[in-house]
Amino acid sequence: MTPDPRTLYTQRLAERRALIAQHQQRHRRLGHGKLAMAACGVALVWLALAQGAFSILWVLVPIAGFVLLVVIHEKLLKELERRRRAARFFEKALARLDGNWAGSGEAGDRYNEAAHPYALDLDLFGKGSVFELLCTARTRIGEDRLAEWLKSPAAPEVVRARHAAVDELRERVDLREELAIVAEEARSGVDPVHLAQWGEAPAALRQAGFRLRVHLHTVLGLAGFAALWIHLLRSANLLPLPDGVDALVRDLFLVALVANGWFLYRHNGVLGTAVSAVEAAAHELGLLSEVLVRMEREPFRCPLLAGLRASLDAEGEPPSRQLARLKRLVENLDSRDNVIVRVLEPFILWTPHLALRVEDWRALSGSAVRRWLQAAGDMEALCSLASHAFEHPADAFPEFVPAGPWIEAEAIGHPLLAEHKVVRNDVRIGGALRVIVVSGSNMSGKSTMLRTLGVNAVLAQAGAPVRARRLTLSPLAVGASIRVTDSLQGGVSRFYAEILRLRQILDVTAGPLPVLFLIDEFLHGTNSHDRRIGAGALVRGLVQRGAIGLVTTHDLALAEIADELGESAANVHFEDQIADGKISFDYHMRPGVVRKSNAIELMRQVGLEI
Repeated sequence: MTPDPRTLYTQRLAERRALIAQHQQRHRRLGHGKLAMAACGVALVWLALAQGAFSILWVLVPIAGFVLLVVIHEKLLKELERRRRAARFFEKALARLDGNWAGSGEAGDRYNEAAHPYALDLDLFGKGSVFELLCTARTRIGEDRLAEWLKSPAAPEVVRARHAAVDELRERVDLREELAIVAEEARSGVDPVHLAQWGEAPAALRQAGFRLRVHLHTVLGLAGFAALWIHLLRSANLLPLPDGVDALVRDLFLVALVANGWFLYRHNGVLGTAVSAVEAAAHELGLLSEVLVRMEREPFRCPLLAGLRASLDAEGEPPSRQLARLKRLVENLDSRDNVIVRVLEPFILWTPHLALRVEDWRALSGSAVRRWLQAAGDMEALCSLASHAFEHPADAFPEFVPAGPWIEAEAIGHPLLAEHKVVRNDVRIGGALRVIVVSGSNMSGKSTMLRTLGVNAVLAQAGAPVRARRLTLSPLAVGASIRVTDSLQGGVSRFYAEILRLRQILDVTAGPLPVLFLIDEFLHGTNSHDRRIGAGALVRGLVQRGAIGLVTTHDLALAEIADELGESAANVHFEDQIADGKISFDYHMRPGVVRKSNAIELMRQVGLEI
């Protein structure tokens, strides 16, 4: 039996808050313990030095206790932060259920493009957007992937594969919680483009003979180091040598020191670049490693998720082993700052050897970095869709039909509206019917109907469930002209901006998919005569190009377009009711043309004298 989302989230949040309270108590106790150890240490120093009560060595006991408490405290603070992340995960989930999520999540403003055929018009990105509602991703990679899915319709077979993955993930709340927790650190610290380029870049240290020269110089360096020790033993009369041999030993040491010093100086630039690059890449992979390792441990049934899991392996090894090797290499590189390693560097060539091993790691596993990034992004995007599906169990997965263009919805509503506020309607466009002309008074629901159909078509082709009892559609490219504004900087009027958008929708009809066009207040910025002629021509042109769609108007003259197109078009309308000087709307779509306007009444209601 599927658990109730609100009940489960509330229970998990209470559990996480209880754990946070326990950790905070331990945090306070450990803080007091460190203060006590510090005070004890000061007291022992005073007693040992001022009073001579006992040896000063006893101060090592509180020092050791203080260090132990610091280590335990640091571990506790990390665990406390993870529990806080878990609490935030469930707090945001409950906010989505309560309808209080707008402005509290990732808005995705960076994905808005003025030139995109529907992103701005359908409120895909920005505060209170579809993206903010859906997105639970905690890495830039996951956010990028979810935005990509919303902006580009996928083929039906891809969508069906995502459906199976979302269906499998929707009740795995523990997995989604853990991924959100471990991905938090990688949110701002991972540059996926740079990281993938590093993994696939040609080796910087694979010049002809470089590896051989490193080994030869290492042999020379070891010989010089041995010569140094022989000379020191000879100088201390611990190893008698003939004078000629002693001079030869000194010369060997000097030759090794000069030759290896010159080799390191000559290749300092390329070695420094290679080392700094791997240190940056290893840091980013370290932030992402917990996500990858968590995915690596999870068993999956559906082909898409199993394929993501399989894509993590490179050369038959999971990422946990490969990243552990890289981590050890970087830790060894960090040891270059040790004084002893710096002294021995000319003799053992520590940095060149480790740099070559890093290059070997990249040659073996570097190509997998892009796959790791893609798999992590896909998993977070799928988890976002799965969370939405879990939180809206009544939302259905769409069904795709090969023949089109076609879209038929039963009880469809807008996903950004709270369930208790949404008003549902039935819509069907396809076959002989290609255009629906929606008339109605101001604020009656015309624009919302366009956005409702458009957003659900986008969700359907992204792999998400839709806000409808049932939705059947063929693959469609969406083109919308709903939110069109002028541009003072660009010198573009509203009317010109609108006809540019209409031109863009016409251009989309030349693509591989039939177009679903959604046009609000057709040619609103011009006079009635030109609007009537232009709108009729544009609708006919869209139909002739194989498109289907909706247009809205409160100009009753444009409603005549449906009569001219015959069975290819139909009129529907939204209406209002005025009682006791107050306007109300039921937002139900009815057949036919609206025959009244509420503009004057609205002006009176805001205090204009009409």
